[in-house]
Amino acid sequence: MPPTWAVLERTLFDVMDRSIDLYLQKYTRADGTLVWREKLVGRDGADDFYESFYNWPLVYLLGGSGQLLSQAHREWDAVTRQLSLSGQIYREYEYGYDQFHQGESYIYFYFLCLADPSNPALVERACRFASFYTGEDPSAANYDAVHKVIRAPHNGSGGPRWGFGDFVGEPTYGWAASMKPYGLPYEDVPGVKNYDDLKDPELAHRMGKVMQERMAKGDVAGNLCVTSLVTNAYLLTGDEKYKRWVTEYVSAWVERARQNDGLMPDNVGLSGQVGEYMNGKWYGGLYGWSWPHGFYNIEMAALVGASNAYMLSQDASYLGLPRTQMDHIVALGQTRDIRELEMSIGKHWVGQIAALADHTTFVVPYRYSDSGWFDYQPMSPVYPAALWNVSSNEEDWQRLEKLREVSHYDWRQVIPFRGKEDCGHEQPWLRYLAGENPEYPEMILRESLGQVYRRLDLIRADTADLMRVNIHHWQQLNPVISEALVQLTTGAPQIIYNGGLLHCRVRYFDAQLKRPGLPPDVAALVQKVEAGRTEVHLVNLSPTDERSVVVQAGAFGEHRFTSVAYPQRVSDYPGVQVDYVAPPLQTQMQQAGVDSNLVRIDLPPATEITLDLSMQSYVNDPSYALPW
Repeated sequence: MPPTWAVLERTLFDVMDRSIDLYLQKYTRADGTLVWREKLVGRDGADDFYESFYNWPLVYLLGGSGQLLSQAHREWDAVTRQLSLSGQIYREYEYGYDQFHQGESYIYFYFLCLADPSNPALVERACRFASFYTGEDPSAANYDAVHKVIRAPHNGSGGPRWGFGDFVGEPTYGWAASMKPYGLPYEDVPGVKNYDDLKDPELAHRMGKVMQERMAKGDVAGNLCVTSLVTNAYLLTGDEKYKRWVTEYVSAWVERARQNDGLMPDNVGLSGQVGEYMNGKWYGGLYGWSWPHGFYNIEMAALVGASNAYMLSQDASYLGLPRTQMDHIVALGQTRDIRELEMSIGKHWVGQIAALADHTTFVVPYRYSDSGWFDYQPMSPVYPAALWNVSSNEEDWQRLEKLREVSHYDWRQVIPFRGKEDCGHEQPWLRYLAGENPEYPEMILRESLGQVYRRLDLIRADTADLMRVNIHHWQQLNPVISEALVQLTTGAPQIIYNGGLLHCRVRYFDAQLKRPGLPPDVAALVQKVEAGRTEVHLVNLSPTDERSVVVQAGAFGEHRFTSVAYPQRVSDYPGVQVDYVAPPLQTQMQQAGVDSNLVRIDLPPATEITLDLSMQSYVNDPSYALPW
């Protein structure tokens, strides 16, 4: 009998392939644009349009139908046209906004490029987009190569977009219910002592003026997410200029962190001086340590930049940047009752809170300001999981183990929920890899199917006026769920949502159809992930057709297989017709040398095989190149 997980995995692919029609019929027009009012107001929101479809090409390149890719292309183009008319997009790229938000939307573009790397339109766009930051496009002078800074917190195809917002008259930062959980951007503005003071227009103008003075120009840590945009161009073209830019820019931030006792500062002036507009303070930049999210997005940016630089240079020392930030925050952690805490992003911890036996868990400070460290919240396993995924370092695995020990809940639980980032089940997956959660593949696939069915029911029940809905409306209903498939098939956690690339152990290609992804009827499960070793179980569920799978070492061929061990059947099968029972299965282990980043496996009908792959990590030049 085929393994249950394999049947569920192919069912999930099939259900999602069929689900997008209902979603498109409900929320898009004939030309693919989202049904919504005519114009966005202000700088915020373009990312939310793209995020409504971001993981469609990802599921295609894992093994979903061709419809996912064709519709992903169509929707990318439609949303780009829609936002161009609205003034958010210029030359097919965001006119100018912070990279915390841009990073969320451009993962869609990176998945398109990974799924369809020979598409000339994508190659041209990728190089053009990268030129906005490498200095090759003088009309988008975002980067200062002398001081190694991106010149403004808001940046894009129009170059530096000075200021933290668009204002008619004096800048202002008034009271808003949605922003109250994040508190005050600064504590030293005269007369503004608590967030409710911003209801006073005069005090709101006073705060706005200070924000304009401090956040309008200069580099910020969040701009490290731009490294994925430039790395993407390298993966498509192999042009060394992109590699040089990424390593140069990340190295500049590594040095700034070194000079600040390891903690990465969040702001750099146009002269290259940390704290130039903050009275010398290393904190206070836009999307920095003080406001609004602190460590939450600082660590994401550090992971994105360091992982890209490591992959391109094969220099593992870059990983010290996110490792040091995380270690510093964890060292400040405490065990607290979460009911006592005012958490600015409490909605992110739905899974962890539901898993708690009581209300006590390990929390860390996410933010720092003049009064010190504050905003204690649960430590997200996303960060140490992403670091270990790239490093394969035993010390990084032990960071996960120590976090588990102080978390005060059972990491094996699969809590049924889905957040915006389509992640949150790192804990039970990691326990599966540790050999302590054998039922995890079936549990997470059932949970994922449940989430898809729920979203389809929500779509059918949706009677909202689509001309007035919030800009997050569609992404909250997107029926494509990718976390389980990423974990189970590639042996990696879900990507870092704010601009991360798909750093993973293995990915697959259909050798017969010559396309990315698992062939029809084929399911894959990464069962073990260790330094230098990956174990993959492949199953062909087709009762009639042979399938041929190419397994690649890494999403970009950056790893290398050195050998493969596998069980070979030595017993008779299917036996003789007069017997009512098939003869017992007997196997003998075989081993073969490989010395390549590709292994082809031909699976006869209704067969399965487990591959024990010895491998070296980050030894090949990474590329989106297809095997053929």
